[in-house]
Amino acid sequence: MQIYKFNSILKPVLWGGEKLLAFKRLQDCGEPIGESWELSAMPGHESVVQGGDDNELTLTQLVMRYGADLVGEDVYRRYGNHFPILIKLIDAKRDLSIQVHPDDRLARQRHGCSGKNEMWYVLQADEGAIIRTGFNRRLSSEELDHRLDDGSILEVINATHARPGDTFFIPAGQIHTIGAGNMLVEIQQSCDITYRVWDYGRRDADGNLRQLHVQQAHEALDFDARDGKVRYDACDGQGVTPLLRCNEFDVCRIQVDDRYKLEMPQLHSFIAMVCTQGKISLDVEGMDPVGICQGETVLIPAVAHEVTMTGKGQLLMATVPSQCQC
Repeated sequence: MQIYKFNSILKPVLWGGEKLLAFKRLQDCGEPIGESWELSAMPGHESVVQGGDDNELTLTQLVMRYGADLVGEDVYRRYGNHFPILIKLIDAKRDLSIQVHPDDRLARQRHGCSGKNEMWYVLQADEGAIIRTGFNRRLSSEELDHRLDDGSILEVINATHARPGDTFFIPAGQIHTIGAGNMLVEIQQSCDITYRVWDYGRRDADGNLRQLHVQQAHEALDFDARDGKVRYDACDGQGVTPLLRCNEFDVCRIQVDDRYKLEMPQLHSFIAMVCTQGKISLDVEGMDPVGICQGETVLIPAVAHEVTMTGKGQLLMATVPSQCQC
């Protein structure tokens, strides 16, 4: 086994921009890129291994080949061959739609898949860039429909001025949107179900109004007032800073200034790492060292109990919390 790198899956969308290509040091492709899927097992959009003995295997094929050695015993018992998280980089040159995602119960009932809890870590934010999450007061279903009709929906959603280093948690059912001028990392459950509630009356490339899913959203939405769930931790030296823990994923930030050793004894999960700054070499006993630079993502198998990092940079580390009862 090895430390795995994958291809990036670039997604051109009408609200995308040019920042992701610059961040990842990729050539301009002539289209506005809104998302780069870094680690995905979604059918039709699967990450493919770059290099090594497992070159060109999809992420799902990799899980099927190595099972618990790759993803961890507890994760494999819980999810089987289904890789449980999806990691993206997002560049919002324009506002995204106002939207909501279903929880596990509703998603399984309607779509036969998991729901979607997600988190955002802001990489760059233009002056005045806004993140909107959660209603600022209790809303009725009737008032929601009225505000969607007259376009005043933004008045009842929390708005936060974003800054690099902000962390947002968006549980399934919470209304939200990414405002123009934000570039961020998104870590979420492996689900691509989105109910678009409002979209500024925008039209697609063919001139058609973009599809809304208001009726589906009504059953999915949490109408109670919810805070934006913002967390900000200034980076104050080398080491690990916990950012977020939920049932589906655990996210930390790691600052490396020269050399740092991360010990993960009896880890029940794989490690996914996204490099947000600089360049770092990752060394795991029994595996070839791998360099990771800004904009790249790697997957470290669960059999790794220690990772030595050398260089200067910053990483986001995502794992799946253990539910082992032993």
